[in-house]
Amino acid sequence: MIRRSLALALAAALSPMAAQAADLLQVYEMARNGDPQLASAESTRLYNKEGQVQAMASLLPQLDGSASLTRTRTKYDEPVGSATSKTRRYSVDGTQTVFNWAQFANLKAEKDISKAADFTLESANDDLIVRTSAAYFNVLVGIESLAAAETNEAAAKKQFDYADKRLEVGLAPITDVHEARAEYDQARANTILARNNLKDYYQALTELTGQPVTGLRALPEEWRPEVPAQYSNVDELVTSAISDNPSLKAQGLQVNAAESSVSAARAGHYPTLTLGGSWGKGATWGDAVGSSGVIPESNSIGLTLSVPIFSGGATQSRVRQALAQRDIQQDAFEQQKRALDRNTRNAYQTVVAGISEVEARRLAVVSAQAAFDASQVGLEVGTRTVLDVVQNQRTLFAAQVDYVQARYNFLQNRLLLAQATGKLDIADLQDINRMLTQDAESKLQNANDAMQQ
Repeated sequence: MIRRSLALALAAALSPMAAQAADLLQVYEMARNGDPQLASAESTRLYNKEGQVQAMASLLPQLDGSASLTRTRTKYDEPVGSATSKTRRYSVDGTQTVFNWAQFANLKAEKDISKAADFTLESANDDLIVRTSAAYFNVLVGIESLAAAETNEAAAKKQFDYADKRLEVGLAPITDVHEARAEYDQARANTILARNNLKDYYQALTELTGQPVTGLRALPEEWRPEVPAQYSNVDELVTSAISDNPSLKAQGLQVNAAESSVSAARAGHYPTLTLGGSWGKGATWGDAVGSSGVIPESNSIGLTLSVPIFSGGATQSRVRQALAQRDIQQDAFEQQKRALDRNTRNAYQTVVAGISEVEARRLAVVSAQAAFDASQVGLEVGTRTVLDVVQNQRTLFAAQVDYVQARYNFLQNRLLLAQATGKLDIADLQDINRMLTQDAESKLQNANDAMQQ
C-alpha cells in the first residue's frame, strides 16, 4: 500500500511493544499505517475498480482453445466382429461483440462505481483525520480532567483535615466534619473515575495507531480560539459542501451507476450481434477408417444475431428491480445532501459559538477559583461555613473540566467543519498541531506532586 510506505521509516524506528512520545501529526502518521478501517477502505476501492476491468473485458475479443482425443469401438454382426478408431482434434474459437447494449450500459455503470470508489477512499482518509484528532483530544481532556480531579481531591483532603482539627479544639461542629468527609470521598471517587477514563482514552488511541503512545502535546494556558478567515460565510460553506464533499460525490456516482443498470436491464429486450470465427484440425485412424487415416481441417467465420423472444417475465422483473434500486440510491443521495446541509450549518454555528463558549468557560474557572479562595479565607475568619467551601470547591472542579472540554471541542469542530465542506486535508491537522506546544502530562505531574505534599 502507498500509505504504508509513507510511514515506513517511522514504523521501523518504533518498537511495537513500547509506548512512544508523539505529537498530533505523528499520531496521525501512525494511524495511517496501522488503522484497519483505512486499510479496509483501500481494499474496498481496489475491489470496486476491478468491476470496470471486467466490464471492459466482456467487450474485447474472446478466444478459447480446445483439444480432444477420442477412442471409438464399433461392434458389427458376425463375421466382421468389431472395429476400433481413434480421433484427435484441435480447435480455436473466437467471438467479438458487435452490439450488446447490456454490456455497454454495464461498462458505464462500472466506470461510475470506480470513480465513486476513489471518492469513498478520500472520505475514509478525511474520516481518519477526525477520528485521530478525536482520540488524541480525548486523551488530552482525560489528562487535564485527572489533573483537576487530583487537585480537587488534595483540596478536599486538606479541607477535611482542617475541619477535623477544628472539631478537636471545639471550634467546629461535627456536621462540618461529616460534610468535609463526604466531599473528600466524592473527590476520591472522581479521581478514580477520571483515572479509569484516561486509561480507556489511551487504549482507544492505541486501537487506532496499533501501538501505545505517550508524551502528547497539549494547548498552552494562554491559547485563545480563532475562526479561520475562510469560514466567514455559512451559505458559501454549504455550497462548497454540496459540490466538494467526497462522500456526497460518491453517492451521486452511485445514482448514475444505478441509472446505467436500469438501461442494462432494459437491454434484455434488445437483440445482440456477435462476430464469431473458428479454426480446427483433427485426425482419425484405426480399423474403422483404414490405415491412412483422415486429417480434416475446417475454418469458419460469421455473424450471429440473437433476438430475445420470451424469458418467462424475467427481463421485466429485472427492469423493475433496477428501477427500485435506482430510486433507493436517489433517495439516499437526497437524504445525504440534506443532512450535509444541516451538519455544515450546525458545525459552522458550533465553531463560531465555540469562541464565546471557551472564553465564558475560562472566566467561569477564574470566578470559581476566586469564590473558592474567598470561601477558604472566610472559613478561617468565621464568616463562611465548611458547606460554603465544599460547594465552591465542587463548582471549581466542574468549571475546570468544562473549560478543558470546550477548548478541545472547538478544535475538533473546526476539523468537522472542514470535513463537511470537502476541504479537509493534512494542512488543517498541521495547523492545529502547531498550536499544541505544552507537555500534556506536566500538569498531571504537578497535580501528583500536590497530592503528595
